[in-house]
Amino acid sequence: MKIGVFIIAYNAEAHIEDTLGRIPETVWEEIETAYVFDDCSTDGTVERAIALMRKYPKLKVLRNPTNRRYGGNQKLGWQYALDHGFDAVAMLHADGQYAPEILRDIYGPVTEGRAEVVLGSRMMERGAARRGGMPGFKYLGNIVLTKIQNVLTGLGLSEFHTGYRAYSTRFLRNVPFWENSDEWHFDTEILLQAAVSGARILEVPIPTYYGDEICRVNGMAYAFECVKTSFEYWLTRKKLFYRRNFDVTLSGKKYFSKFNDPYSSHSLLLGCLRKEGLEGKKVLELGVGDASLTEKMAEEGAEVTCVEIDDELAALATGHALKVYRGNLEELDFREEGSEGEYDMCVAADILEHLVQPEIELSKLKIPLKKEGLLLVSLPNVANAYVRLNLLLGRFPYYRKGILDATHLHFYTLKSMRRMLEKTGWVVEKGWVTSIPIAIVFPFLRNRCFRWATWLFHLLTVCFPGLLGYQGVFACRNPNTGELL
Repeated sequence: MKIGVFIIAYNAEAHIEDTLGRIPETVWEEIETAYVFDDCSTDGTVERAIALMRKYPKLKVLRNPTNRRYGGNQKLGWQYALDHGFDAVAMLHADGQYAPEILRDIYGPVTEGRAEVVLGSRMMERGAARRGGMPGFKYLGNIVLTKIQNVLTGLGLSEFHTGYRAYSTRFLRNVPFWENSDEWHFDTEILLQAAVSGARILEVPIPTYYGDEICRVNGMAYAFECVKTSFEYWLTRKKLFYRRNFDVTLSGKKYFSKFNDPYSSHSLLLGCLRKEGLEGKKVLELGVGDASLTEKMAEEGAEVTCVEIDDELAALATGHALKVYRGNLEELDFREEGSEGEYDMCVAADILEHLVQPEIELSKLKIPLKKEGLLLVSLPNVANAYVRLNLLLGRFPYYRKGILDATHLHFYTLKSMRRMLEKTGWVVEKGWVTSIPIAIVFPFLRNRCFRWATWLFHLLTVCFPGLLGYQGVFACRNPNTGELL
């Protein structure tokens, strides 16, 4: 396997030569690269490390132009491992606080396939940390803080606060570690992401060494952030809270049913379809998501045909749909498929923003629809207050889903959605707006006794649609339904 050693460094001029010298020769032979990421040190760390590159041919040195803090520096280091195709990567502190002599024990379980996350614990052997020179207040603080975090997270670890770690890059590739903090509690956040994802976590005992290195952690602030993060993780597990960086699984599930929210796009679309009448009707669904809408339409007697590019999602719809086209909508020719004038309704729910040329596809949809056929479209509103606030702060944060889904090729406001539909020849009969899905962020709001809160928020959304609207939903028909004379 391709193994990397990520040496995280800040003002470690006095220690880095000794730290590198303590790495066993067998480790140097086994690894691909040991790379120093210097976080804009104010001393001669970089110069000293560069001078050692002759002695250690596998050593690389990189320096951040600005100080990225402990978590920010880690993000760059882990990204380097992904970019260079490593299978496993271990993190070693340049100040020598963690024993380089046992590096093989840290990344070994990953390369052997026994774990995705390995933690070097100073607390597994009773009293070993104190014998290694750990100050009493740190020893006691570590124990108390770890106990609190174990209660909140259920992980049962001997230590949450070790900086001696190894990860498989498969794990790193499947967790949004860039969403984590740039501060010291990054270590807690990525560990909880491992727990959420179902990654195998293994602890191994390590010796403790305290020398003259300088501790740069504000202990009280660090403790507060660790407990706060663990409490938010507990709330997320209980479905009382939502944090994007804990929204992760190794399977990468992205879509879910929206029918528990009466004001969601799925609920509005299904309501419109029911008014039109689904029994015996032929429906063309473009993109199936989790196939929950497909299932509902089929249950009410509709004959559903789906178009889905993702094989896994297409498989979800197979049990409910009459037919599933597996492929790119933009490459589908409805005339060749013999679908001209076949369908009573077409549903394009959150699909047009993913297409290269959505206007062309909107024009093409007149082919499979009957003359009196109904087109239902939903699109995310990029003018939502959340996006506006981020832009005000100079951010445009892409995510795995939502308005700023990283796979979106186009962004729309409520006005530009309507304009696109009208200029492609559709008459918009009715338009709705959905609320920000606060019931997803705060799942307890799904309880009946809190329905008033979601109703009130929806009322505010209706009053201020451009600002609070999450999605636009439109019912359209083709005006060209007259006979040629």
